[in-house]
Amino acid sequence: METNMTLEEHNSRKSKTYKMLLIFGMISIFMIFAGLSSAYVVSKSRPDWLSDFQLPIAFLWSTVVMITSSATFIMALQSIKKSNRLNTTLFLWLTLLLGVLFVFFQFKGFAQVIEKGYFFTGSESNITTTFLYIVVLVHLAHLFGGFVSLIIVIYNHYKQKYNALQTLGIELSAMYWHFMDFIWVYLFLFFYFFK
Repeated sequence: METNMTLEEHNSRKSKTYKMLLIFGMISIFMIFAGLSSAYVVSKSRPDWLSDFQLPIAFLWSTVVMITSSATFIMALQSIKKSNRLNTTLFLWLTLLLGVLFVFFQFKGFAQVIEKGYFFTGSESNITTTFLYIVVLVHLAHLFGGFVSLIIVIYNHYKQKYNALQTLGIELSAMYWHFMDFIWVYLFLFFYFFK
């Protein structure tokens, strides 16, 4: 009995350590976006600032998709805690599919900006759309880590490494995914309301 307790304590400490490291990493990422947001605000005084710029509808759809993907990740975690492997598989794959759909809508948003006659780089660009381009690409770069993590979780799930008592990998991946969701919602609202 004492051996089991020691193993449980070890797993609990391991879980807390990994979660704390992830939280420190997420704080660092948040600081990057806080810095970019500040630079965006400061740039409002530039002559090439677009005060009438509207975000394309594709960015709204990507926001809805990202929030939905967080919900499916929560359902995947709840399913594995109930030892429902079939639903866990379904919700993990749905999360991945929604993540890909999110990326599609991000690039669709870029295309819609260009269709309106705005450009991100070059002599015809302006500071507003250039910042939008940079911030979205930085978010996508960080979301790539979420995709890698999710693919590893799906692989480990098929290897049956998770069960009702062992969910650490899914929890860590979900924490990061929700964080990237939060960052995107923040960015969307920031770009939508800050003119």
